[in-house]
Amino acid sequence: MIKYTRSPTFFESFDRKGSMPQTTHYCPGCGHGIAHKLIATAVDELAIKDRVIMCSPVGCSVFLYYYFDTGNVQCSHGRAPAVATGIHRSTKDAITVCYQGDGDLAGIGTTEIIHSANRNENITVFFINNAIYGMTGGQMAPTTLLGQKTITTPEGRSMLQDGAPIGMAELMNALKAPVYIERVSLASPAKIMHARKAIKKALSIQVGEKGFSFVEILSPCPTGLKMDPIATLEWMENSLEREFPCRLFRDSSAVAPKQDDYTTTNPWLGDDELLQLLQSNLEGGVSQPASPLVRDQKIKISGFGGQGVLSAGVLLAQCASAEGRNATCLPSYGAEMRGGTANISIIISKDDIGSPVVDTPNVLLAMNGPSLDAFEKSVESGGMIIVNSSLISRKISRPDVHAVYVPASDLAKEEGLLAGANVLMLAIYSLSTSAITIETLRMFLPKSIKKKHLVEKNLKLLDCAVRFYRENLQKN
Repeated sequence: MIKYTRSPTFFESFDRKGSMPQTTHYCPGCGHGIAHKLIATAVDELAIKDRVIMCSPVGCSVFLYYYFDTGNVQCSHGRAPAVATGIHRSTKDAITVCYQGDGDLAGIGTTEIIHSANRNENITVFFINNAIYGMTGGQMAPTTLLGQKTITTPEGRSMLQDGAPIGMAELMNALKAPVYIERVSLASPAKIMHARKAIKKALSIQVGEKGFSFVEILSPCPTGLKMDPIATLEWMENSLEREFPCRLFRDSSAVAPKQDDYTTTNPWLGDDELLQLLQSNLEGGVSQPASPLVRDQKIKISGFGGQGVLSAGVLLAQCASAEGRNATCLPSYGAEMRGGTANISIIISKDDIGSPVVDTPNVLLAMNGPSLDAFEKSVESGGMIIVNSSLISRKISRPDVHAVYVPASDLAKEEGLLAGANVLMLAIYSLSTSAITIETLRMFLPKSIKKKHLVEKNLKLLDCAVRFYRENLQKN
């Protein structure tokens, strides 16, 4: 007697379901559950569970980590192949899997998938094509058929207005590099069994280090298509498969050399080599931190585009990292390069940092009035706000934060470099918190300046900031 059990690649329970931990969250008739089981089966048969890292972006694939007891990286919309590239290139033994829907891969993610395929990255991509945006309510997808009615094409998709559906397998096949490309369907039991073979084949190619493999999986979405499950399967065979014929486009795995055969040097770096690569190569080394961090620094620097907000944040993170602290920075800016709003979040910590996002900073460097207005209320009680008082006339309205007023723009102008107000603000932060030392800032500042004739003026701004701090801010 053959007894079928849950794949060991799956978790024992799906915690997202709460009181029904053995139940999938997918809609009745959805093809994602079938695709999951086929991938899990292939992982089991190849004995690679402990090596697999799933890259799942948004859409119905977003909860992949609730099902697969493997490594998982949650990716931004469309960016899974870029993330998988980084994993593949930094972790030699990883089997990296991208699991993406049609809106994600064929819409916003076309840049990432095309260039990853063109570089023949040793990753495996499973592309779920159900011709609709299923999770967000049934809008037209890049693969929606001509004449197909959706929320955003109530009269049916029009060639004149919307263009033709995109055949992603055909697009992959136009590139020279990919090793394996196949389109399969989940419309019947026989086709599901064939899809199982294609999925295992794609993964085995990566195990053999042959290169890029791409499996397009035509999948039912009764909810998005507004059909019952049986009608959806009939529609797939009669309509979807006619537009996207299922076939093997390419299999060059028998003749493709291993990726390491393309080069005479070892492309993989050990942990020590990678850490050494990431360290500064400045002569003389970097000074040690002046003092241990009293608490993690969650910093927001904000101002107009053109005030050097983003470069100041990157410089701060580099200095902190060079002093042996953990640091991240995450920029945010408006559409305008100059004149628009810009801010950057920096975290400095002695511990590992889980996320670079700073919603409630304990330090705010406000370069202009709108920045102070936007972020003053979000600063933690007991935090610090450093104000560019040259451009901000009002005082801090909160009594529970420490305010530091610095006429940064005026001081920079007096030194002959108005654009250096960001350097002054950064130096005052350094002197006020000891999160980084002025010495380290002085070492890294020249490397952050593209116009080398301005290096000396920027270094003089550090001296100006030290004088101002001692004369006006330093406690006796």
